[in-house]
Amino acid sequence: MTIGIMGSAEVGRALGHGFLAEGHSVMMGSRNPKKEELVKWQRDHAAAKTGDFRDTARFGEILVLCVPGTAVEEVIRLAEPENFRSKIVIDVTNPISPGAPVNGVLPFLTGPNESLMERTQRLLPDAKLVKAFNSVGSDLMYKPKFPGGTPTMFICGNDEAARATVTDILTAFGWETEDMGKAEAARPIEALCMLWCIPGFLHNQWTHAFKLLKP
Repeated sequence: MTIGIMGSAEVGRALGHGFLAEGHSVMMGSRNPKKEELVKWQRDHAAAKTGDFRDTARFGEILVLCVPGTAVEEVIRLAEPENFRSKIVIDVTNPISPGAPVNGVLPFLTGPNESLMERTQRLLPDAKLVKAFNSVGSDLMYKPKFPGGTPTMFICGNDEAARATVTDILTAFGWETEDMGKAEAARPIEALCMLWCIPGFLHNQWTHAFKLLKP
């Protein structure tokens, strides 16, 4: 598949590495495709392409949205909404506001009855958004290894076939998937970002993941 990654910070670069390792074609999108970190990443991943957000949105059969929550609207505008039409969009974003954490708890832009993914879906009504990869650090996104077994990634989205495709991607990346259904489930899934970050802020512990245990 061709994968357009919207966002070139640590998360985008980690996912780009994973997709390339799995044999996909990748373009990494940025406001500034010439920035030093992206140039270095592209040099280390010679098969990858780089471009601006519009080029990347046009390139990908599947798009990965992994920009700060505060930047989502602007990035969609720069990429042009029509370039998302009918495509699967893996939504890695979290609604983190600019304020500092309080006792390890991040402030969010949203409340308990709305998610950033639901807002984004309204901006892209013809795209097939699937929330995934938002509740773990970038170092663990591809082929995570834990003594306790395969970690769990929670996903949701309104399109069942899109969720199945993202499940296949997660399996290839070394995850087990728990499909939580429609877009409203993004509310608790996005809140997992808060929970995941607390041990990091309080104890500098950033190498963990969630696991759903079943009888």
